[in-house]
Amino acid sequence: MKKTIAALPGDGVGPEVMKGAVSVLKKVAEVYGHEFSFEEHLIGGAAYDEFGTPLPDATLKSAGNADAILLGAVGGPKWDSVDKTLRPEQGLLKIRKELNLYANLRPIKVFDALVHSSPLKESRVSGTDIMIIRELTGGLYFGMPRERRDGGNTVVDTLLYTREEIERIVEVGFQTAQVRGKKLTSVDKANVLESSRMWREIVDQKSKDYPEVTVEHALVDSTAMKLITAPNDFDVVVTENLFGDILSDEASVVTGSLGLLPSASLRDDSFGLYEPVHGSAPDIAGQNVVNPLAMILSAGMMLKYSFGMDKESRAVEQAVEALLADGFHSKDLDIEGELLSTSEMIEKVMLYIK
Repeated sequence: MKKTIAALPGDGVGPEVMKGAVSVLKKVAEVYGHEFSFEEHLIGGAAYDEFGTPLPDATLKSAGNADAILLGAVGGPKWDSVDKTLRPEQGLLKIRKELNLYANLRPIKVFDALVHSSPLKESRVSGTDIMIIRELTGGLYFGMPRERRDGGNTVVDTLLYTREEIERIVEVGFQTAQVRGKKLTSVDKANVLESSRMWREIVDQKSKDYPEVTVEHALVDSTAMKLITAPNDFDVVVTENLFGDILSDEASVVTGSLGLLPSASLRDDSFGLYEPVHGSAPDIAGQNVVNPLAMILSAGMMLKYSFGMDKESRAVEQAVEALLADGFHSKDLDIEGELLSTSEMIEKVMLYIK
């Protein structure tokens, strides 16, 4: 199978982890008889430095014409003084919006080799395997108007959702729960927000189409508490943009390392953008110490969700799990065994691909 992948390394450690994803995908192509081609373009701060914009037209065009997108990371203190409309993060927000990548999937999985690394008790986190589904292109981050008024003494941010936007992300939640543990937790703030009351109504309506899925409504504040006290109680969590941003970051801490968390941003036709959850980490960029596994696992998600290559995706996940179980680790991981550099970790993962 031939596939074209837009590779957008971005800033900080982005180029280093991107090398890992590309190398592993080339190994997968070799083992399973596929052909992957990569088109590299600038995004974020690197694009701003070169072109004066965080998302050049050429990058957006290439990404839109590809079969899927891999993205490293964007941002860093270097661009803190740049106009807010041109900051590196705006490139990421714009590409999501322009390509209609509305469904963000963030798996929160605790690997056996890292149970002891979690800040929570091992008895609480062992076996945790959650899929958080976040609406990504609506809500407070995109609603208009958002502005300062009365000489800067009053501010307005608009939380705006259409019925269609809520229905499609809730549908993704039910579809995902149907093939996992058949439990869906819908998170809102229906005791305060009108948007959440409409959200809850739509979830109840959709539930009639999925009688096998158990639906639980939960307020965002109580969910934040329960993610820490009983993470194993969750299977699939679906929620709106702001709540999903906060809860997925909170849940990521449960695993013991941001360096192992991938993500996918999808639209209806399985086209997607895949990126690690961690940031650009400019303080360690270029030192060959960053953990490349989150980026590699993001590439594994791409194989599954955009290319329908379930066997190949499992091979990537199993390679990472086996590597950790054998004690190989990067600087950020608390594992007894052999400490490896970024490039050594990449080479080791490739050896486990079968």
